[in-house]
Amino acid sequence: MNVSILTICGIDELPDHCGRAVTHVLSVLDPGWPELEAFRSYGAHHRTTVRVDDIVEPADGKVLPARGHVEEILRFGADLAAWKAVKGEGHLLVHCHAGVSRSTAAMLCLLAQANPEQDEESLFERLRRIRPRAWPNSLLVGHTDDLLGRGGRLTAALSRHYGLQIRRDPSLADWMTGLGRRREVEMAA
Repeated sequence: MNVSILTICGIDELPDHCGRAVTHVLSVLDPGWPELEAFRSYGAHHRTTVRVDDIVEPADGKVLPARGHVEEILRFGADLAAWKAVKGEGHLLVHCHAGVSRSTAAMLCLLAQANPEQDEESLFERLRRIRPRAWPNSLLVGHTDDLLGRGGRLTAALSRHYGLQIRRDPSLADWMTGLGRRREVEMAA
């Protein structure tokens, strides 16, 4: 991804970025979530919204992350690369509700797409520099792994990433378990 500034945040942080010359926004929101008022104060920018719930197990009335959601993210990444080739520098902001799971998975997807030669550990290191509390949604990462032909290496690196994040902040294990994400906590073991 050839933009000079990469930002990940949650909805409550969006007003903090309105004066930062954001050129591209990828919003990853719950289905049915209302349009966000914060973008009215942003300058001209390209925005795509992907609607999916932040879950890893099927749940009644919820939209499980699927291959099609990652395909939408990859189309956004291809459009961003084409824009960069013509326009030059830019600022990409990716957000979800809290800036922890769906947005970090989406940014990882974009980083892996734009840097096919980069190893998975380096991609996760870069993700942690952008958003230290990153806990990417495992289903989104799994679909990214498949679609980009990484042969399970991205998912294996995700397990190591979860382990590192829990060692850094043990409270993440309880938080994610409480959100129905026990499978991801178990991946870290």
